[in-house]
Amino acid sequence: MTELISIFVGMALINNFILVKFLGLCPFFGVSKKLSSAVSMGAAVTFVMFIASTATWVITEYILIPFEVEFMKIVIYILVIASLVQIIELFVIRTNYALYNAFGIYLALITTNCAVMGITLLNAQQSYSFPESIVAALGAGIGFTLVLAIMSGIRERLEMSDSPKSMKGLPIAFITAMLLGLAFSGFGGMI
Repeated sequence: MTELISIFVGMALINNFILVKFLGLCPFFGVSKKLSSAVSMGAAVTFVMFIASTATWVITEYILIPFEVEFMKIVIYILVIASLVQIIELFVIRTNYALYNAFGIYLALITTNCAVMGITLLNAQQSYSFPESIVAALGAGIGFTLVLAIMSGIRERLEMSDSPKSMKGLPIAFITAMLLGLAFSGFGGMI
């Protein structure tokens, strides 16, 4: 049990995909302007990470390894992730069209989000068991959502602040991301 907690905390805080591994920066900067969009995107990415980790673990353990075709791992993982994102996109279009418009292109970009591919490859590289893969995916997704929510809260406040014209928008977002990364590096001494 302590191993699972360690994996969860490690993926969420210590080895955060955005601030430590620098994966998933496109939605981080693109969707973090509003808290509602950021949390929704984080939930979608967490869901895709969870389902992708589940599916890829099963495919790896029961197809790729027994048939000795592990070299096909990346291609298979891409197909699984792309299929999942298409299903989620269809679901969001039919249930909440306003949310679909708020996501814009970033929902489709989950397919190419390197954080989703990163968790599936990390699970395979670490030879995680099924429960460990699930916990790692949930930890990575929660950490992804947490950082998106923190960044969106900061960016909403920065929009109302009086900052120099040259720093408005993306420049101040990069500086904020750097400061968040430094703050999250402090979690490295936790475990």
